[in-house]
Amino acid sequence: MAEFLFRLGQFSARRAWQVIVSWLVVVALAGTAYFFGAGALSNTFDIPGMPSSEVVDELSEKLPDFAGAAGTVVFHTEDGSAFTTKQRAEISALVDSAQELDALTEVIDPFATEVDRAKSAATLAEAVKQVAKARKQINNGQEQLNAARAELEAGQAQLDAGRQLAVQYGVDTAQFDAPQAQIDAGLAEVNKQQKKLDAGRAELEANAVTVEQGQQLQDLADGIRMVSGNENAALVQVIFAETRLELTPESQASVVDHFTSADVDGVEVDFSTDIVQGIPQVLGVGEAVGVAIAAVVLLIMLGSAIAASFPIVTALVGVGVGVLSTLAFSGTVEMASVTPVLGVMLGLAVGIDYSLFIVNRHRKQLLQGSEVHESIGLANGTAGNAVVFAGSTVVIALVALNITGIPFLAMMGTVAAICVAVAVLIAITLTPALLGLAGDRIFNRNTRRRVVEGRESSMKVDRSVLGKRSWRAAPMPTWRAILTSVLAVSVLLVLAIPALSMRLGLPDGSSQPKDSTAFAAHTVIVDEFGEGVNGPVLVAANLAKPVTDENLVETQALISSKIARLDAVHAIAPIGVSKDKKLIAFQIVPAEGPNSESTEALIHNLRDMGPVGDGIELGIGGQAAMNVDISESLSDALPLYLGVVIGLSLIILIIVFRSFLVPLIATGGFILSLFATFGAVVAVFQWGWLADLLGITPGPLLSFFPVILVGILFGLAMDYQLFLATGMREAYVHGSSAQLAVVQGLRTGRTVVIAAALIMVAVFGGFIFAHDSMIRLMGFGLAFGVFVDAFVVRLLLMPALMHLHGKAVWWFPAWLDRIVPDIDVEGAALERRHPLHH
Repeated sequence: MAEFLFRLGQFSARRAWQVIVSWLVVVALAGTAYFFGAGALSNTFDIPGMPSSEVVDELSEKLPDFAGAAGTVVFHTEDGSAFTTKQRAEISALVDSAQELDALTEVIDPFATEVDRAKSAATLAEAVKQVAKARKQINNGQEQLNAARAELEAGQAQLDAGRQLAVQYGVDTAQFDAPQAQIDAGLAEVNKQQKKLDAGRAELEANAVTVEQGQQLQDLADGIRMVSGNENAALVQVIFAETRLELTPESQASVVDHFTSADVDGVEVDFSTDIVQGIPQVLGVGEAVGVAIAAVVLLIMLGSAIAASFPIVTALVGVGVGVLSTLAFSGTVEMASVTPVLGVMLGLAVGIDYSLFIVNRHRKQLLQGSEVHESIGLANGTAGNAVVFAGSTVVIALVALNITGIPFLAMMGTVAAICVAVAVLIAITLTPALLGLAGDRIFNRNTRRRVVEGRESSMKVDRSVLGKRSWRAAPMPTWRAILTSVLAVSVLLVLAIPALSMRLGLPDGSSQPKDSTAFAAHTVIVDEFGEGVNGPVLVAANLAKPVTDENLVETQALISSKIARLDAVHAIAPIGVSKDKKLIAFQIVPAEGPNSESTEALIHNLRDMGPVGDGIELGIGGQAAMNVDISESLSDALPLYLGVVIGLSLIILIIVFRSFLVPLIATGGFILSLFATFGAVVAVFQWGWLADLLGITPGPLLSFFPVILVGILFGLAMDYQLFLATGMREAYVHGSSAQLAVVQGLRTGRTVVIAAALIMVAVFGGFIFAHDSMIRLMGFGLAFGVFVDAFVVRLLLMPALMHLHGKAVWWFPAWLDRIVPDIDVEGAALERRHPLHH
């Protein structure tokens, strides 16, 4: 590989314009493919086979009204006063005209809904009064019948007594026949009226049960309102013609444009994330600042504007090729909106770093008096070889995301891996081409003159240009190694403490920037309607047999009442019945938001309820249920993913370093830096430390963030491990003691590693100020993770531990040494075959 890269580097340098034009053609082809093949990106995160997704699919199939994506338009008065009649009329007019939008199938007027709800409540209240009145009438009728029966029975008693006396004294009893007939007729009439009364009572009680069940349903649904209690806020529900997964930015924009087209005096309008959450901005001011800081670091290290520009130019070309080419497939495969941004993040960071390694190596060789093209080839065969190997570890970690079985995560890993692979290809081809064109101009004027003079006199330049030689190094004191190890591990463990309280969820309005309309809409809903309205839970009740019209209310009341007994249920209401009458849909408004612990517990409790009534099975959907399902799916996938990535990387590192301890130290350090990063992210994004400074709202972390961070951070950590530990091994192989080799290797590689880490921190850090909350989270996590891993683990902890272990670090069984292939990462053999000519 090193020899191939050597020849590739010289070829690129000598045919620089051919290489440059070739890459420009690739950029143009990628742009053309993007123009013709790009499609809409998705803002949803679904995993096939999730219980919540199956419920949504079932509701969409059996209740077509639920098939389209839904969103909320929030109207609220500026001064907090109640809506005026004029304001209500203007909002209702907007709602009516919105019915004509092609993107929507239904728009629900909150004021009309509240009027209907009030009418229903009034009708139900009147029914309750009528039941009470009828019951009173029946009771009065019963009293009258009882009195009549008592009177007739008293008359019968008197008549019987008279007949008995007549018999006793021998008097003719015929005189009692007429009164007896009257009493019999009276009793018959009373019995007849009693039957009528009983029938009326039975009918009344049946109606009373229905009314009571209706009243029960109304009471349970009382917390679901479209207009706030003080009438200063109203929610307009919109249903899109497109499904949630197919919803396009154009459809979302049409709704926003419509409801902002007419200015209602004294009223503000905001939109939920379902309507305004679009494609994150790929590059913004923060990202540009990050690249500018990276340019400053490059300028300080390389000392020339031309040399400093090469890594940035190559990185931008790589990002263009990688992102545009992958987005060209977004029209045929589902791709999350955050995917291209992740590609930009990694493409910029590794693109700059990988090119820097080659430019820096070439610069050092020129300072030693080497000829330009020969130096470019050697730099490409040595530093470029290390770049290929380091990039491969990152690609392996990212491609391995496919084994999780989670489509959107696999796509993110694949796109990021493609961007990293493109960055490697550009680093080993376009960078040599640019260096070939620049020649000695990669130095500033003074250094260039000394380099030329040194080359002409076949002498090395002043030793001050080269820096201190490694032979002046001495092993670090053991006490310092112990102290460094203890302090570094302690700091990392303390930083990791907040990770113990990590909570995961999906983004909602609360996680949006405070100046966004989605955050404003979320805040109004929380303040005026309650947290749970932002994340209702859907329940699909599957019946064993079709429900009849006569027992529909009874069945709805039965299911609602049992669900309402669970903790954290604020309100519940039936919202639909399927045509086959075998499915009833309900909406639950939890007491708290979709990412809260109480709502998560409610989801588990609902699923643990089992059959309700006579074989009624409940299916649970909605954002809160999706949060639970995605978190559990990721938790199940993480151990396998970690095992594969760490296992493969350990094998690779063992082969490269021919050591067991070096890979173990590298992996152990990564685990410490990983948990320290988790802790810092939890402290900032979940606990709210520095939240005001960064303009973020504390809340649960993005569900898939830990898995993504593991993959990316592991690959990058191994990059720095390779660049530092290979220098240590090279020094040890050439005769230095194990402890001296640690210092020599550290001094050889620390400058470029520090610069590379600072560049990555700057690039990733620029995304902290992005508008999208997901991008902010990933930018901070990657920036902090790289900083901690590079400066604490690789530059402090790893050298200290290797010093303490001494020769044991490089122990490797002889029999295994004969079997394992010798991988020359730094191209030492190439240097021996192609020594520098001065």
